[in-house]
Amino acid sequence: MSDWTGKMEKRKALADQRAAAHTLEKGLLIVHTGPGKGKSTAALGLILRAVGHGFPVGLVQFVKGGWSPGELAALARFDDLVTVRVMGEGFTWETRDRERDQAAARSAWLEAQTLLAAPRYRLIVLDELTIALRYGFLEVAEVVATLAARRSDLHVVVTGRNAPQELLAAADLITEMKATKHPYQAGVRAQPGIEY
Repeated sequence: MSDWTGKMEKRKALADQRAAAHTLEKGLLIVHTGPGKGKSTAALGLILRAVGHGFPVGLVQFVKGGWSPGELAALARFDDLVTVRVMGEGFTWETRDRERDQAAARSAWLEAQTLLAAPRYRLIVLDELTIALRYGFLEVAEVVATLAARRSDLHVVVTGRNAPQELLAAADLITEMKATKHPYQAGVRAQPGIEY
């Protein structure tokens, strides 16, 4: 037996031992935050993974709206498993109307609560929810309490920059996307299939 084979056998034994010790199964509260690109994209990857297992999924987009991103066209192909609610009217700098943005966020949150309460879904993605929280369109305490009170087998993913501390404290998994380099900084425009 080579040194490599021996090392890998030891690693496998350790990995199997660790896996056997992890017996808890529960719905996770997952937060994708940070200034880097890829938060929504990662959440959409989880949607694809869930659909691959035949799990019904709900997606509520809080801010995005007024355009046709590729992911919505792709998800429409799975309309038997994926419920999509685009509730925003565009980013806040596009609407420039705080009351209108707040009303849209409130409507999106009501729709999110409906999906969260439906026993059909295994995964709910609340895309750009953190923007609504950051600008005070929704009460952080109310949102966190609702997410904490969800049924025990429901996975929820929240995306967006500047996730509030209360949400982070309640989360089971947090991924922070770091902005290291982006082509937009070099004058490259947003491109279909990459940014939308």
